[in-house]
Amino acid sequence: MMNEFDKNKDNVNGLNEFETEKDTLNSADLSKSREESSSFEANGINKLEEKQETKAEEQEVKAEGQEFTNEYPQTASFNKADELVRDYERVMSDGTDESAAAEQQIHENKTMTAAAATADQQPAGKRGKERPSSGNPKWKGFFSLLAAGVVGSALTFVAIPHTDLLDGKYTKLEQQVEDLSSKVSSNSSSSDITAQTTSATASDSSSPSIADMVETSSKAIVGIVNVQKQATNQFSQSTTTDSEVESGSGSGIIFKKDDKYAYIATNNHVIEGANSLEISLYNGDKTEGKLIGADALTDLAVVRIDAKYATDVIEFGDSSTLRPGDQVWAIGNPLGLDLSRTVTQGIVSAVDRSITVNTSAGDWEFNVIQTDAAINPGNSGGALINSAGQVIGINSLKISEDGVEGLGFAIPSNDLLPIVNEIIESGEVERPYIGVGLASLEEVPQMYLQDLPDSVTKGVMVTNIDSNSAAAKAGLEVQDVIISINGTDLDGSSDLRKYLYTKVDIGDKVKLVVYHDGSKKTVELTLTSNSGSSN
Repeated sequence: MMNEFDKNKDNVNGLNEFETEKDTLNSADLSKSREESSSFEANGINKLEEKQETKAEEQEVKAEGQEFTNEYPQTASFNKADELVRDYERVMSDGTDESAAAEQQIHENKTMTAAAATADQQPAGKRGKERPSSGNPKWKGFFSLLAAGVVGSALTFVAIPHTDLLDGKYTKLEQQVEDLSSKVSSNSSSSDITAQTTSATASDSSSPSIADMVETSSKAIVGIVNVQKQATNQFSQSTTTDSEVESGSGSGIIFKKDDKYAYIATNNHVIEGANSLEISLYNGDKTEGKLIGADALTDLAVVRIDAKYATDVIEFGDSSTLRPGDQVWAIGNPLGLDLSRTVTQGIVSAVDRSITVNTSAGDWEFNVIQTDAAINPGNSGGALINSAGQVIGINSLKISEDGVEGLGFAIPSNDLLPIVNEIIESGEVERPYIGVGLASLEEVPQMYLQDLPDSVTKGVMVTNIDSNSAAAKAGLEVQDVIISINGTDLDGSSDLRKYLYTKVDIGDKVKLVVYHDGSKKTVELTLTSNSGSSN
């Protein structure tokens, strides 16, 4: 009986030890599960926070990208393509990461299964001590649930990406990326510089062609015929009659128009001495022109016609902007009206050239534009135009000598505009007036210079005096030699005119240093006005 009792006691004690060991294992497993759960939750919270931070950064970048897209709309296609590519890469990356996680989980499951199999192969007594085969349904349910979760995860993250369930999504995304890439490529290539055919019609070009510009400008260019009366003797001087003959011809430009008249600018030498002027227009009409006024010194004149004959007006450009090498075109009537509105092309050869010209009012130093555009007799008074179709000069003269080519000159628009406007307002150009005729010493025969000191080699001689002029009142006489004005030495008659017309005004007092009969004296006089002077 004692042995049976002791045996039962030993069994009871063994059972108590087993229950104690089981409780210890359960407690350890529970703590481990809680720790793993807490760790999982912490990792999940960290990943959630990182995801939220990443999402916030993505939203910030997206907002900045949207602002850039709003400012530069052409980048929208590039942004869309780039976004789709990133989506594609993100999906593929997520699938790869999830597959790797599933494979790791399967590996851990295999390890646990192998460990369980090893435990099953142990002796029955030892195995019964560690995990009894009966009365332990909780462990079976736990391992069954764990195995089901592992298998489900494996199917989700490993098997599905290798099936055709997501192929449609990936294929569609790849197609969208390809389509947008093609669209972006075609849009970017459209901004490349390509050779374009040109047309003579203005409607097919953003700017008019040279032909269009010349055609428009030519409508404001006119021909001018100088008609003068000429006395003829017939029947051995038994009778005398006057007939009108063409003395010469030139060109002009219509630059202004009002309700009654159109105004034409031309050269003085084109209309000088005319009894009448015949104006030939672009459309072939002819009408009579009336001379408003002229300025012989600057070789400019203004003629008017009835406004109904003027269909077009040409504008003046700023001649101060010209540079050597700029393209220019000369339009006029060389050699008469048979070659009316001839166009020649050239460049600006030089600006601010000074050329002394002997006009009907005396020598005058012209400031001119030099060009190699062909200018011939009949071109005088015509337009020198720039590439914008604006008049930057009036063709006035050329140097015609053997061996000389391409030397034409035009009066700059900035110089002629004040003159023609003054002529329109008052019919003449008002300038300071001394009242003397002048000649440079180099033009005077030596016999008239015998009383001058040998040291006097430059100056101007008085050749005639207006009896009502300031010079006459100041006591100047014929053959007096003027060597300076207000302290400025004079080389010739053009220097005196230039000083009077550019340095002083009407009503000013000037001091002249004069040699009279070999004696030097100073004469003071007050300048008056008379546009018909010979100064």
